[in-house]
Amino acid sequence: MTLAVVPDLARIPAGDFFMGAADAEEDERPVHRVFLREYSIGRFPVTQEEFARFVRDTGHPAPAVRSLPLITAGGRDAIFKELAVPYVWHNGEPPPGHGTHPVVLITHDDAVAYCHWLARLIGRGVRLPTEAEWEKAARGGVDGQRYPWGDDIDPSRCNFLVDPATKPRRGTRPTGTFPPNAYGLYDISGNVWEWVSDWYGADYYAVSDPADPRGPQAGHMRIVRGGSWVNEDVTMLRCGYRHKVPPDTYAYSIGFRIVCPRP
Repeated sequence: MTLAVVPDLARIPAGDFFMGAADAEEDERPVHRVFLREYSIGRFPVTQEEFARFVRDTGHPAPAVRSLPLITAGGRDAIFKELAVPYVWHNGEPPPGHGTHPVVLITHDDAVAYCHWLARLIGRGVRLPTEAEWEKAARGGVDGQRYPWGDDIDPSRCNFLVDPATKPRRGTRPTGTFPPNAYGLYDISGNVWEWVSDWYGADYYAVSDPADPRGPQAGHMRIVRGGSWVNEDVTMLRCGYRHKVPPDTYAYSIGFRIVCPRP
């Protein structure tokens, strides 16, 4: 094992927080108190360099444009392929100059496979965060704020699409480009959407466990959190926003970060 693969983690203390948003989407209601045990979460999304070590060690397929996901239906296949080009790997290597950028073109299964590999490598539990773990970490210990830093969007704090006309020239930024939140997490809002472990349930907040909720046991949609560089609708960058996607989804705007539960 080398220092390059030891995850840089932030400790999230055990305790309650209020999950959801009273004045937002219906599936973010009701706002409810959740207790979480202590856990640690990656300070950064998994980078292209980190994912490359996994690909080399395991032979796992490198990020690529494969069978197009359902999100490209309705004539969006051409723009999907165009925006994906800068992120396609060649000869098993990440795109030049993107090593410290978040890895993208990642399916939920790819992210889970990386977690299993890293767990074996470092000898401790590694998995995707639950929705509750992700949201508590994003809020940084402050309940009720729209964004990790407050209630107003701030282009100096995250990577999103300020000007839609620049979309073809925009893209991911190196992790750590913007300031961290109060828990020391970078890019928790913007840059790339992040996979969580839960299946999506529109009414789950009304019936969820009050302690360490894991989401529905099954479902038809998965969840990504945090918004990304392609989003001009800043409501999608909110801490409470839940973005549901088909299980086959992957994109130039979706990555992930890891969680290590307390032993």
